[in-house]
Amino acid sequence: MTNDDRHPSGAPWRNFYGRFKGKGLRKSQEAYLEEDLAGLSPGPVSWEDNPSRVPLDLEAVFSGKPLWLEIGFGGGEHLVHQAALHPEVGLIGCEPYINGVAMLLGQVREAGVTNLRVHPGDVRDLFDVLPDGCVEKAFLNYPDPWPKKRHHRRRFVTQDHLQPLHRVMAKGAEFRVATDIPDYVRQTMMEVPRAGFEWLAEGPADWRTPWRDWLSTRYEQKALREGRIPHYMTFKRR
Repeated sequence: MTNDDRHPSGAPWRNFYGRFKGKGLRKSQEAYLEEDLAGLSPGPVSWEDNPSRVPLDLEAVFSGKPLWLEIGFGGGEHLVHQAALHPEVGLIGCEPYINGVAMLLGQVREAGVTNLRVHPGDVRDLFDVLPDGCVEKAFLNYPDPWPKKRHHRRRFVTQDHLQPLHRVMAKGAEFRVATDIPDYVRQTMMEVPRAGFEWLAEGPADWRTPWRDWLSTRYEQKALREGRIPHYMTFKRR
């Protein structure tokens, strides 16, 4: 990459195709963002705050707890559920859609969880500053399907995302993917093993049955109402 391929801040040019903000926020949600978001930061992630890309001090953030990561947490219900169910771990959630971040912050207040941190931006920027092999479990739940064939390169399950994910995950760490889109399943099964992950299914029940600590999200409930079939894929980092 040449200097011409970089943003003036020093950041690499990374195309982002999702939404950063939708309809207007409620006053309470604006308050959550103003009052709570900074305190839930995992540390300096952005290029503006960390141009040298110094790794995050996870020991200071989570006091030695195992680290889990949720990529694109949507409205945040699964992330908060995992934080409440597993107080022995620390979780970081990434979500660039600010409306979803605001929804999460309201749930964090209600649940009172303290083992959760939030990066309101592109997960690739977080990958830059996570130490090698630090993530013990990662979740990708109902990611944007980008259904048109010409847009498949925008999906998370491409090497541009999966290779950095592989680097930050510990050997033997678990990577869970949930989706209701058959073609996303196909691309996942092609690309994730190429990035150094092993699929753990031994039979159909292993991808038809949700995980024991799974929380069915509003996205999944919509899929079920519309007759789509969820797939629950579990991989191990080789």
